[in-house]
Amino acid sequence: MGEGFGDVGLPDLDLTTDHKALDDDLAARRYFAKFETITRLLSGVAGEMEKDKTFSGLDGAVLEDYIRAIARSFKALSLKYLVSGRLDGIGQKHLTIDLHESGFPIYQELVTMANDAAQADRHLRDLPDAARLKDDMVRQIVGDRVVPTHLQFALSQRLYYQALMAGGVFYPQMHPQAQWLADIGEDRRRFMLHWAVYDSQLNVPVVYLMEVEDSGRRALPLDERRWPAAQAHLLAQSVGGLKLVTIARGFDADFHDLHPKRLRRLHLGPMYSRAFTLQTGPIREVLDEAKAPAGEDWALAWAIEELESARVELDRGWFSSVEREVFRLDPFAGGGAQSGATRMIRALILPQRPFQVLAERDPAGFRDMRKFVVGREGRVMVYR
Repeated sequence: MGEGFGDVGLPDLDLTTDHKALDDDLAARRYFAKFETITRLLSGVAGEMEKDKTFSGLDGAVLEDYIRAIARSFKALSLKYLVSGRLDGIGQKHLTIDLHESGFPIYQELVTMANDAAQADRHLRDLPDAARLKDDMVRQIVGDRVVPTHLQFALSQRLYYQALMAGGVFYPQMHPQAQWLADIGEDRRRFMLHWAVYDSQLNVPVVYLMEVEDSGRRALPLDERRWPAAQAHLLAQSVGGLKLVTIARGFDADFHDLHPKRLRRLHLGPMYSRAFTLQTGPIREVLDEAKAPAGEDWALAWAIEELESARVELDRGWFSSVEREVFRLDPFAGGGAQSGATRMIRALILPQRPFQVLAERDPAGFRDMRKFVVGREGRVMVYR
C-alpha cells in the first residue's frame, strides 16, 4: 500500500486519518490531471447508458450538466493549488483529499470554494491583473534571477477567482430544478426534479432524479408557495444515510398534491488509485498487479439506486381522500427490501490494463458489476 504512494513522491502517510493534504505541487497536478481524464470519460459512460435505456435522453443531458460542473470545480481547485508546497506561511494552501472509499476532495474544500465564489469579485478587484503579474514575473526572473513563486501564487489565485466568477461549478448543494415532461390530464402534469449534493460523510458527488406527478392548481415551478417548500424539503433529505424509500415517503406525506413515481440516486464515486488512495480487498490487488502507468492507474465506482411506485392507494379522511404511493421493494433485486430501493445498478469505470487484471482474477464481488473500459483512444466499451 505504501509503495503505491512512493511512486508519486508523496511523503509518508499518517494511517490514523482518512484525510491527506497533497503538499507536493507535482503530485497535486497529477491528481488533477487524473480527474480531468475521468470527468471527460464520464460523458461517454452516460452516453452508453442512454444506448441501453438505463438513462433517457433527458437523464443523460441532466447528468452531463452535473459532470461538467464537477469538472469545472476540479479545474478551479487545480488553479487554487497550482503552487502547492512551494510557499510557507500563507495559510492552508494544500488540497486535502479523502484517501479511503472516496478519492475525492474532502467536503470542506467544496464549502470553502462556495464561500470564495461569493467573494470572488472583491478578490479580483484587489489582485493585479494577469498581464501585470506576468510582466513582474519576467522582471524577477531576468533581473533578480529568482523563481517568482509569490507572483506565481498571486496569478494562480487570480485565475482561481476568475474560474469561480465564470460560474457553473459544483457546489456542496445544487438546488432542485424542475423539467416539464408531459401533461397527463386536466390539472395534472409530470415533472422531473433534479438536484445534487456533495455528500459530507462520503465525500463524493451525489445526483438525485425524481419523476413526480403534480396535481396542484398551479404548475409546481410557478407555485410560489409549494416550490420553495419542496426545494427545501428535498435538500434537507439529501443525506446518504437515508434510504430512498424514506425520502420518497416523506415527500409523499408532506405534499399531498405531489406524487413521487420514481426516485434515483447516483453516487459518482469513489475513485480508487494506487498512487493516491488506500483500498482493501480485490480492488487493491487489481491496481497493485496492474502497475498501470500514470494516467491509467485508477478505477471509478458508480452506483445507481432506483425506487419505483408500484401502485396508488387512497388514504380516506372525513371530507377528502389523498393519494399515497406504494413503492416496489424487490428483495431479489440488489437487496431492495433492506436497501429501501427497487433495484441497484453498480458499475466500474477503469482503463484497459486494470480491467485486464480484473477480468483475469474475476473476483466474486465484481461479477455483477457493469464494466466501462477506456481504450487507448479514449473510447468507452461496455462489458458485463
